[in-house]
Amino acid sequence: MSTLFEPLTLREVTFPNRVWMSPMCQYSADVAGPSVGTVNGWHRTHLISRAIGGAGLVITEATAVSPEGRITPADLGIWNDTQARALAEIVAEIEYFGSVPGIQLAHAGRKASTAAPWRGGTSLSADDSLSWETVAPSAVAFGEYATPREMSHDDIAKVIDDFRAATERAVKAGFKVVEIHGAHGYLLHQFLSPASNTRTDEYGGSFEGRTRLVREVADAVRETLPAELALFVRVSATDWVGEDKGVESEAWTADQTVLLTQQLGDLGVDLIDVSTGGNEPHAKITTGPGYQVPFARRIQNETDVPAAAVGMITEPKQAQEIVDTGDAVAVFLGRELLRDPYWPRRAARELGVDITPAAPKQYGRA
Repeated sequence: MSTLFEPLTLREVTFPNRVWMSPMCQYSADVAGPSVGTVNGWHRTHLISRAIGGAGLVITEATAVSPEGRITPADLGIWNDTQARALAEIVAEIEYFGSVPGIQLAHAGRKASTAAPWRGGTSLSADDSLSWETVAPSAVAFGEYATPREMSHDDIAKVIDDFRAATERAVKAGFKVVEIHGAHGYLLHQFLSPASNTRTDEYGGSFEGRTRLVREVADAVRETLPAELALFVRVSATDWVGEDKGVESEAWTADQTVLLTQQLGDLGVDLIDVSTGGNEPHAKITTGPGYQVPFARRIQNETDVPAAAVGMITEPKQAQEIVDTGDAVAVFLGRELLRDPYWPRRAARELGVDITPAAPKQYGRA
């Protein structure tokens, strides 16, 4: 048996295997009316097909905790009960096919109010009826995006309350894993990085100040989650900018990620989902197969919190080696699962091992 296809238990959640589906935005929800931000037939097919395909964990796309937290007007949300009830129907089917259902809770901050990637992906014009004012730790724009409004203490308190309320709805919908999105240049990452956070109050400046909001959100979510359910945090382990000088760096770095992970572990976070980048539009990122795995390895080796690896993991033997060698306890697949929803089943066949969840009986003859 390959470790890749062995179960993993975090708290009282048991994942049938270690091949997990990354959150991937679909930009396909209704943009107006009573069903704004609500899952539809596209999301149902997208998510459930990966459960049928054998992923041990299926996480929804970045799901906004408030209307202003969406990346685009067509993002999913969980700021009202209508959205949560619709998600619950999909959650039940993911579980029916043997996978664990998870949700990523998110706020886009200065990267909100943009068009879908296939419509340019840039900030919506201020006179667009679907646009809204963006907020961020500081009035620092992301590249050519609109300049955000610096958040007040009331704004920050609302974000924490929004994450707490979204967690309550996620639990009622039946999710077994809640992941806080603290990566890819979205709001919580914006607070972490000195490149985007120039505040001088208790939410800026020092490492403790810049990490305060992430820690407060994690604390609020963990307090709201039942003790038996799992809490993940997705991080960008580095901004890929400048020299890594630990907490004195001018951007977010791997050293700071390790320190933050230790603090998040003390707050009851069960796993760190390790990605990189997204906060600096001109960052020079060296990519290649498994290029982000070393960042997961550092968390595995230097903290007591398990890490999952992500990023250009495409081949079964590659994924198996990452888990077998202890670089990560699981792998998240994104684009590879867009290309092949049944990748876990194909990988198990190529590696000569059995996979749980078993294929539906309708597919048994294959």
